[in-house]
Amino acid sequence: MLRVACSREGFARARVFTRDTLRGWSLEHRGDDAVLVVTELVSNAVTHAVPSAAAEAPEVRLGLALGPARVTLTVADPGDDAPVFNPSDGSALREHGRGLCIVDALAEEWGWAPRPPAGKTVWATLSTRPLT
Repeated sequence: MLRVACSREGFARARVFTRDTLRGWSLEHRGDDAVLVVTELVSNAVTHAVPSAAAEAPEVRLGLALGPARVTLTVADPGDDAPVFNPSDGSALREHGRGLCIVDALAEEWGWAPRPPAGKTVWATLSTRPLT
């Protein structure tokens, strides 16, 4: 687990952590997709789930787990609202609102679960098979 600060440095650290972890698991071939998915999930957490007027730094946590045929990427945040995914909403050229469309395109599957007593975890899985 990695605590991600809501800053450029935090995003950079999340990307490096993801790439280094996958390299350690000999999954460099999934590095670009995993980094992009993590960036989108962390960005969504910071944009939509982190209170801007929080008294202390909010907790956004990144996790990676290796299974037999896939890697699971998780981002836990303090927000209780479900992620909003609307693939048919608007243009591909819009500046915001495409993050979960990117996650959906790259991941085998993705979803979310409440995290009692408050918050949620959004997850995505990527195959560990070599890309063809």
